[in-house]
Amino acid sequence: MVVFEKRGAKEDRDLELKFLRIISGNSNLNALPGRFQLVFADKKSNTTGMQLADMTARPIGVSIIRPRQSNRAFSLIRPKLIRSKIDRKGHRGIIVYP
Repeated sequence: MVVFEKRGAKEDRDLELKFLRIISGNSNLNALPGRFQLVFADKKSNTTGMQLADMTARPIGVSIIRPRQSNRAFSLIRPKLIRSKIDRKGHRGIIVYP
């Protein structure tokens, strides 16, 4: 299951279409392995997983968009990411989709 926070009917539909293209291989990205189910969670559900995503997504995103900017939150998150081979920007465990 991949859980996304609800935004609005149009935004959710657009996201679902893009997500389905990616997992089916009908995009410029490689198809994701395995079977995934898309789930939209209401903001009111306030789940632990969504709170964690909220706290980590911005620091990770800022580290990609502005790699030279000081980012103490990302400095704490980075060692905890799943490690894989180093990408072009020197990150481990991060895959950046266009």
